[in-house]
Amino acid sequence: MTRHPESGAGEAERLLACYDALLERSTRMLAKARDEAWEALIEEESHYVLEVERLAREDQGQALDTAQRERKASLLEQILEQDMEVRRHLVARRDELGELIGNSRRKRDLERAYRHPESAVIEAWKRFPEGTP
Repeated sequence: MTRHPESGAGEAERLLACYDALLERSTRMLAKARDEAWEALIEEESHYVLEVERLAREDQGQALDTAQRERKASLLEQILEQDMEVRRHLVARRDELGELIGNSRRKRDLERAYRHPESAVIEAWKRFPEGTP
């Protein structure tokens, strides 16, 4: 089956429109990360993954002219830059949560250690009757 040049051009433009949509989703994800809207970011990310999978299927074997390849490369570069910034925000959040968990564990351990101090002290007179050498 041969493709008409017009249909190939239309498919290429549709593919680039998908990359544009992915960039828009990436931009929304970055805004959520900057705002520390973690639940909303996770929601956006789940849609992002689906879009990437769909785009990977559509992109296979798609012939693009020079201008279209340059446009695709530019879109991918922007997407990757935003992805790196989102990851930096996520790593900072992970570190923050790790610190909070560590503080919580230390606090719990201290509370356990000092909760019942009378049980930690051994009273010698109970263990050794009078007159025991």
